[in-house]
Amino acid sequence: MYRTVAVALMLAVLSSCGSANVPSVSNGSAVNAAGAILPANVPVVGGCSIFPASNWWNTDITNYPLDPLSSQYIAALPGNLHPDFGRDPHYGIPFNIVPASQKKVPVRFHYGSQSNPGPYPIPPNAQIEGGRHATGDRHVLVLQQGACKLYEMWAAYPIHGGRSWRAGSGAIFHLDSNKLRPNGWTSADAAGLPILPALVKCAEVKAGHIDHALRVTFEQTQAGYIHPATHFASDSRAKYLPPMGLRIRMKASYDISGITGQAHVIAVAMKTYGMFVADNGSNWYFQGEGGKASTCWNDDDLDQLKNVPSTAFEVVKTGRILRKT
Repeated sequence: MYRTVAVALMLAVLSSCGSANVPSVSNGSAVNAAGAILPANVPVVGGCSIFPASNWWNTDITNYPLDPLSSQYIAALPGNLHPDFGRDPHYGIPFNIVPASQKKVPVRFHYGSQSNPGPYPIPPNAQIEGGRHATGDRHVLVLQQGACKLYEMWAAYPIHGGRSWRAGSGAIFHLDSNKLRPNGWTSADAAGLPILPALVKCAEVKAGHIDHALRVTFEQTQAGYIHPATHFASDSRAKYLPPMGLRIRMKASYDISGITGQAHVIAVAMKTYGMFVADNGSNWYFQGEGGKASTCWNDDDLDQLKNVPSTAFEVVKTGRILRKT
């Protein structure tokens, strides 16, 4: 369902999204079902561009300046890189692609004041993070084709066989827009960010390149966020702890020539697009596609990344830290 377009095109073609069948035109670009050319160097899932080319997720940060507190941030974040996904389908975060005609069902949210109300186009057999009997975060991600909207839920449980759902929180993202959630609002992620755009996906790794930022978690964060994040999940004012939305880049000087296969593709993306701090969790855990698609992963390949230390990374300056409004 995923592919990345590799040639430059005008941004005026951002307006259309289509079906999962994404044919190629003669110059190698992709077109959707309506015949519109999809934008260059932008991830495409299910025939939908995953945000405009100018979006934070799709921005090359190779030449971004260092944050003045980069070394202090990294010193406060010990540990090694850890892929939080692999061949086991219970790891990683799956996503569901549904047609524009998918029936929408009611959803009741615990944090309703910061959630986009339902109904959501959730199929009865939707893949849930960790499986149907999971006790963890239970994210449910749904990309609706045609409308090119992304529906994401946290702590999601089907009711009466999926005729309705209950969830902790939920968010809807229009994939043709750079509009952020309101300041102070969470999403299905603590930072108020979308999840699907950040996942390492099977097809893009197979294609040999990832053209977007990833997401990463840390045990301790501070009470602040940097756009595109809009929410924090901490009461700490420790200035060396990472705020949500902090962008971390693998150092250009860090030698990845000995890293091979799937792990090498991921390491290149970390140098080019970096990672956003998106949630509280184990230090240096980053996420990829799970569920039914997880058979694509080579665990021996991915395990190479577990040898990459925190000192291989640095923090880039992308904006000011925002507090409670």
